[in-house]
Amino acid sequence: MKYNKFAKRFANRFGDIQRRIEMKHLISRLAAILVGSAIAATSMAGLSSYNQNFEGLSMSSPTALSGDGWKIFANVFTPSGGYLYGYGVFGAPNGGPGFSSIASGEGGINQASQYINTYSDYNNGDHANGNRIEANIFQEQTISAADLGATYTFEFDYKASSQFGPTGTATTGAFIKVLDPSNNFALVAFPNTVTTSASGTTWTENSAINITIGSGWAGHILQFGFINNATNYQGTGMYYDNISFGVVPEPTGLLALGLGFLALGRKRRS
Repeated sequence: MKYNKFAKRFANRFGDIQRRIEMKHLISRLAAILVGSAIAATSMAGLSSYNQNFEGLSMSSPTALSGDGWKIFANVFTPSGGYLYGYGVFGAPNGGPGFSSIASGEGGINQASQYINTYSDYNNGDHANGNRIEANIFQEQTISAADLGATYTFEFDYKASSQFGPTGTATTGAFIKVLDPSNNFALVAFPNTVTTSASGTTWTENSAINITIGSGWAGHILQFGFINNATNYQGTGMYYDNISFGVVPEPTGLLALGLGFLALGRKRRS
């Protein structure tokens, strides 16, 4: 009788241990499947992810930014907003009085030594004529059919230059643009964040802009980057760092898969 009780107790304990081991294996398989599914969802998208903290780019190289894929374009407007002309697309310069440079000296703990400095094109003499110069500094890619319906996020930290930040009527911001090349590069979408009032001492971190790719956007151009608008040589210096762009994984399928595995685990334990 005692032997039967001991054997039963041992069997129950052994069964508990075995079920715990099985549960651990189940959780491990679930984690692997979830990670694999997230990677697969990301790899299906046509737009490439991008990450940059500027620490690995040479401050002394004039092609450091253009070599990393950064481009520029400018539009010029009358004081009342009438369009005059545009110029670009060119590779983004690193240094000089126009558009962009790699800067240092004002980084916070999470920005380390280097970041991008974006500003107006002060080479353009129309500043002195009272016209407004819109300077764009950006990365660009072409949207494919694989991207349709996917949501992408553009994240960054930002801070105004302590000496040359926005003044007067100047404005600055970050954006995602979608342009239609078959329709004279018409602007299809333009989610953006205004950064004009940024602090000159403290970085704003983890700012984000999201966009969901429309069903008819295959072949369109997607740009993400920074913009400023100024006249009369107003200050526009704005720093950006810890830049990332990438697809947001669809959580619904992963959540359903996870709940299914957890339900299976509970069933096997009962």
